[in-house]
Amino acid sequence: MRDRRAAELRGRDGERRAAWWLWLRGWRILDQRVRTPAGEVDIVARRGTLVAFVEVKTRKSAAELDYAIDERRLARVAAAAELLMPRYAGPGDDIRVDVILIAPRTLPRHIENAWIG
Repeated sequence: MRDRRAAELRGRDGERRAAWWLWLRGWRILDQRVRTPAGEVDIVARRGTLVAFVEVKTRKSAAELDYAIDERRLARVAAAAELLMPRYAGPGDDIRVDVILIAPRTLPRHIENAWIG
């Protein structure tokens, strides 16, 4: 139980770091931890006419990040994003699913347009 709680806290901290990272790069954070019947989107962000639905993965070490995301997880985020589009995107907006990978003592790694489905 303690390990699960520690992982949850690490994940929330990673989401805060990812939101800060995006904000520093000119993104406006529209929402965080948005739940839908299809799954959860960690961050919804906008820069100009681009709306990104962002999955954040936090691991104890940078070496673990290479295995943090898989096609099944991305498909779930994409399905949730599809349900959320009417709320956050308007006509003419571009939409994409991004991933931000977080590990201690490293800069966040932002993978743009991670899901092409």
